[in-house]
Amino acid sequence: MRLVGDIGGTNARFAIAEPGSYPSNVRKLPITRYPGLVEAVEDYLTGVPMLEEAVLAVAGPVLGDEIAFTNSAWRFSIGDVRKRLGLRRLVVINDLVAHALSVAALPPDEVGSLKSGTRDPRQPALVIAPGTGLGAAFLLNNAGTLVSVPSEAGHATFAPMDRTQVEILSHLQGQYGHVPVERLLSGSGLLSIATTLAKMNGQIIDVHDPRDVSARAAAGECPICRETMKIFSSILGSTAGNLALTLLTGGGVFISGGLCRGLRPLLDVEALTKAFIAKGRLQSYLHDIPIDQILRPHAGLLGAAVYVEPSSSS
Repeated sequence: MRLVGDIGGTNARFAIAEPGSYPSNVRKLPITRYPGLVEAVEDYLTGVPMLEEAVLAVAGPVLGDEIAFTNSAWRFSIGDVRKRLGLRRLVVINDLVAHALSVAALPPDEVGSLKSGTRDPRQPALVIAPGTGLGAAFLLNNAGTLVSVPSEAGHATFAPMDRTQVEILSHLQGQYGHVPVERLLSGSGLLSIATTLAKMNGQIIDVHDPRDVSARAAAGECPICRETMKIFSSILGSTAGNLALTLLTGGGVFISGGLCRGLRPLLDVEALTKAFIAKGRLQSYLHDIPIDQILRPHAGLLGAAVYVEPSSSS
């Protein structure tokens, strides 16, 4: 048995994983409730039998012993956490690595199609997940063994697709200077798009949370919020297309995370697909790549549960 965790910028999710089984005893804990990772894990483990192994997926680069979250104030040392929790083994991986590893373990009813195509399992696949920030990882088939490769693609510079997006970028550059794609392709990105659109039209929009944007778009009472969903979908498609070309992901594209799962009825699939394909001479290649959505809540926990540490060659 192992403790598994999927720790983002807003929530930390924990579960227990028994060999060959799906994660159980899932709990979601708000990051702001705890001073750090250890305190959150200790809260979760109250009443749970002692575990010796843990695999934690974190929203940030894993480049050594010191882990710094991209969109939260949490920091920790892997060695220090292992000692304080009394673990024999602690593995820390990027959260999108875990999401990518979940793909092969998902039953068919936990995957929904957004764009049809032909998947070549021998080729790389892309997993992209807007959330508190934007995560992306690639899934490679290495002689029959699936290997997930992390990225920090969310911090690449946003590339606008049309005049409206160019103007949005100009407004955001005035506020922030560098505008990474996660500035728009995230929960806070929904707010950025909506408030910037309103400003461009000489209006003031009363939204303070991403859920305000989606709720008003769903109710059909706010043209700006509906346009926000179309632009968000277009940026998601374009970004996925850029990454699909980067590694030639003939294995398919998977959209993951709770944000897009909640937005699923509001996603403009036509805008998403059009922007994904609109890459000039390579559009015929992208036309054949399927786009699916991971519908399983807490896919990162599943990925952490099935994670197998690569064997080192001697």
